[in-house]
Amino acid sequence: MAFNFKQNWRTSTALCVASTVFVATAAYAAHYPGGHSDWDNRSHHKHHDNGDSAKHDHGDKDHGNGNGDKVKTASPIKHVIILIGENRGLDHTFGIYKPKGKGQTISNLLSKGIVNEDGTPGPNFAQAQQFSVTGQNSFYIGAPQISKSPYNATNQMPQPNTAGTPTGQSDTSPPFKTIAEASVEKDMDPADLDILTTGFSGLPSNVLDTRVPGAGSLTGPFPLQGQQISDDDYTGDSTHRFYQDWQQEDCSAASANKNNNSGCLNDLFPFVMATYSASNKSMGNSMGFYNAQQGQAPVLKMLADRFTLGDNFHQSFHGGTGANHFMLGTGDAGFWSDGNGNPATPPTTAIANPNPVSGSVNRYTVDGNFTDCSDVSHPGVKPIVTYLNNLPYAAEPNCKPNHFYMLNNVNPGYLPNGALSGGSNLPPSPVRTIGDALIEKNISWAYYGGAYNDAVALSNAAVAANASKPDLNAAALADPAHALGVAYCQICNPFQYATSIMANPAVRQAHIKDTADLITAIQNNSLPAVSFGKPDGLLDGHPQSSKVDLFEAYALNVLNALDNNPELKAETAVFITWDEAGGYWDSGYIQSIDYFGDGPRMPILILSPYSTGGKVYHNYGDHVSLLKFIERNWGLQPLTVRSRDNLPNPTFSKKNEYVPTNSPALSDMFDAFDFSKPVTLSYTE
Repeated sequence: MAFNFKQNWRTSTALCVASTVFVATAAYAAHYPGGHSDWDNRSHHKHHDNGDSAKHDHGDKDHGNGNGDKVKTASPIKHVIILIGENRGLDHTFGIYKPKGKGQTISNLLSKGIVNEDGTPGPNFAQAQQFSVTGQNSFYIGAPQISKSPYNATNQMPQPNTAGTPTGQSDTSPPFKTIAEASVEKDMDPADLDILTTGFSGLPSNVLDTRVPGAGSLTGPFPLQGQQISDDDYTGDSTHRFYQDWQQEDCSAASANKNNNSGCLNDLFPFVMATYSASNKSMGNSMGFYNAQQGQAPVLKMLADRFTLGDNFHQSFHGGTGANHFMLGTGDAGFWSDGNGNPATPPTTAIANPNPVSGSVNRYTVDGNFTDCSDVSHPGVKPIVTYLNNLPYAAEPNCKPNHFYMLNNVNPGYLPNGALSGGSNLPPSPVRTIGDALIEKNISWAYYGGAYNDAVALSNAAVAANASKPDLNAAALADPAHALGVAYCQICNPFQYATSIMANPAVRQAHIKDTADLITAIQNNSLPAVSFGKPDGLLDGHPQSSKVDLFEAYALNVLNALDNNPELKAETAVFITWDEAGGYWDSGYIQSIDYFGDGPRMPILILSPYSTGGKVYHNYGDHVSLLKFIERNWGLQPLTVRSRDNLPNPTFSKKNEYVPTNSPALSDMFDAFDFSKPVTLSYTE
């Protein structure tokens, strides 16, 4: 099968979503323009392996590539699997959710009375009030109060937009026309491939999304639920970039108090989307949310009901995919270098200048990807540094002199096969990774990327065709058998940036693998101590190019494999989280740690025999909390003197578990577990 490559779906080389002719079939429910699967009503039961793969000889087992359960750990957990979806916030996904555990509470839209259980405006709907801002002379992150106007009937809030949502089905990209076409995807149960054929909008690109109830007159958060829209539908994306995210959160030290020591108000989300760019069509998409209490995101809800959901876990970096994954792998930010570890200046066109164009309300001069945040004379830097310096706790920018840090999505300096990628990509990175620390201690680990093997094949062909300017899209056109390789997410792999991992073929081949290898490792008792799992672009759940139910299908594929190996499962903790909140508005607290983050809340599901009972975990964390868990469990030191894993665990008052009293602080999440009382539960049965 050949894929459509006319547009890049994200900055990473990835599978595009083509706008194609509307195709309807009699099998689709008439009121769903894009067809509708029965995913929300399916029994997501345990699928046993066929044949001998379901049989395990545990008498002489060797979990973890030879040393997984032989290495001493601080807990009974011998294996950690971190599964990372794309672009979903806590309120966006679990905004209407009631904890199952006895006496458990959650901070979300429903508990705050912002919305009712049916998604309609609640008695405290005004807590979600969003504002517009009159034009200012320079970039700001805390809008002057006198310049803010609430959205209302006369000052209309930007409305949800289809943006690049697939208009119809396609032969070359999701949603596909047939199950046979969808079967190119191997990282989900074949019985569920129909959800790769449903969910197109039936509407043109970049228009009002009339599938959303009330679209055209919405004044605040709105449910993505109605007669024409569900969690099985593709929806318009919302921009999620660095300076935009800072500005949307509307943070001011003057607004700080004991219950919100960062002073972030989270009230400029649609405004920034409607003004930062003349071409952006995200508009009001950031205010949409799902309803878990009424059957949406059923797999995620099922896991939260049985295990532990974190409601105070955050994206570690303002903005998008690349920088957040980089922070996940390093506890730090990447920077432009000469390729040999020395800081250098990137091309002028890549340097950000978020100051408004003259005569515009808020249109950025250069929406670039790099900033030297050590120099307050650089555009955009002074407002953030001044804010951090005036907070009631010791937040430091953490910006080294003459370093231009990567703020937004920039492809790695290496291709998936280890060849140099060149061009305007981030030069090979010297920043130390958790992989380096694990290798030094002879602790097994791997990164498992969806469609990675295909991406390697395309990289080999692209380098052979033009070593100085390799083109994976062109290689895919010439090699349809490996075309899915363009859906492998290069910016999602923090280790693909690192010279220490990618430049050594033996290290690269030992630690960078495909999702299929993760399933095999679980089945064969060769699971490493630490595993990172990232779906390909079809299944990652990214709005516009994927769906919530597709990420659920990916997660189920991994969890079913673990359910079929109970001895391995008994000593494994699975963390399911996301790269960032995707630009979606969230009502939760944000701790400003340094120049780079934190950003809004995302869900994190904590699955193990020691984290059962439908509990909700309130301690403050972000991606680096996962590094801290790994480091504590396997006795590792913080990665570097400047990495965020040096921060202490939070202390907090009994009256407010969400806001650390010793900011900046990050949990290592050990307190999310009760290691004295293992309880065996099926993930899915």
